[in-house]
Amino acid sequence: MSQPSTLADVTGIDEEAVAHAPQVRSVYVYEAPVRAWHWVNALAITVLAVTGYFIGSPLHSVPGEASEHYVMGYMRFVHFAAGYVLAVALLARAYWAFVGNHHAHELFLLPLTKAAYWREVRAMLAWYLFLRPRPNQYVGHNPMARLAMFFGFLLITLFMIATGFALYGEGAQEGSWAHTAFTSWVIPLFGGNSQTVHTWHHLGMWGLVIFAILHIYAAIREDIMGRQSMVSTMISGYRTFKD
Repeated sequence: MSQPSTLADVTGIDEEAVAHAPQVRSVYVYEAPVRAWHWVNALAITVLAVTGYFIGSPLHSVPGEASEHYVMGYMRFVHFAAGYVLAVALLARAYWAFVGNHHAHELFLLPLTKAAYWREVRAMLAWYLFLRPRPNQYVGHNPMARLAMFFGFLLITLFMIATGFALYGEGAQEGSWAHTAFTSWVIPLFGGNSQTVHTWHHLGMWGLVIFAILHIYAAIREDIMGRQSMVSTMISGYRTFKD
């Protein structure tokens, strides 16, 4: 037997339910250049990881004229192009750290000497280990995320750019900008063996892949369990908090 209809059932308007609904607040955090860099960077790293994997483990050769089967050649070209995008985008991101809002420099600076910072790192660690019912409300990156972004992303990315352009400059040979700026000192730093640089560059790729997996997991987990937006914040720029 059906229940008697109310006005809300008929019209969909329920002002009383809206008045008693949990409050949602939002703060503008990430400016458009930061958001654009994030997604360009994510695409570049994805392309670099996929093409880099196949460069390290090439496809089987096929019979016939080489010019008709230039798959690996195109793959190397795309890899190099994505490397340029990654490097230029990071330079632009570094510039915005100086001219953007105060959240823009969080990627590059860590308050490692501040006791309050480490207190919040411990608090977030307890949250990730399911030892706390709720995380604290952070407008920008939480302190543990800043730590992970600096050591798990920024330093590895700089390492990948340096070793990648060193290998690129080796192919471009002496006299090229890449050879002068990177090959001339990076390969000697690894004992003069470019194969060693290849190996470390390959390991760095897996480091970024692992970071990306953890980064995505943490962002989705915060959206669902932390009652504060993560994924949508990097689209709209607004961090929302739900009471």
